[in-house]
Amino acid sequence: DIIITATGNKDIIMMEHMKKMKNNCIVGNIGHFDNEIDMKGLYNAKDDVKRINIKAGTDRFEFTDGHGVIILAEGRLLNLGCATGHPSFVMSCSFTNQVLAQLELWEGRKTDKYDNQVYLIPKHLDEKVARLHLDKLDANLTKLTKAQSEYLHIPVEGPFKPEGYRY
Repeated sequence: DIIITATGNKDIIMMEHMKKMKNNCIVGNIGHFDNEIDMKGLYNAKDDVKRINIKAGTDRFEFTDGHGVIILAEGRLLNLGCATGHPSFVMSCSFTNQVLAQLELWEGRKTDKYDNQVYLIPKHLDEKVARLHLDKLDANLTKLTKAQSEYLHIPVEGPFKPEGYRY
């Protein structure tokens, strides 16, 4: 059995639930930070629960009756804690994009630039994130010449893709 929380709420899978789960039930969280699964209860029950590390991001918590549950990413967001396909560089790009978007919204409030609705992130912010990460890739970005800019019909400073293009 596999149980994945995705509620965005807290206290979803508690110690009493895990005690009743099938042996080796896999438990993970993709919902909200690290408070959906009662990890504190597991860690504090040292006399009643034995933690066995299987591999990074995967632990089996064995109860005194011999059955256990397998917890992914220590109850944290497993898409971050267990994913080998999301290295810290990718997460840095994602979080940088989120922060720049929040700053854009915050500054936009002064001029009523944004209504209360969903927006796509402006291309200039995506490109700023890319520029901020170039050093980590040991990459150098050259600047368009005026002739190149005119030929492509884009500003020298970007954004470098037409509005309909999605990264």
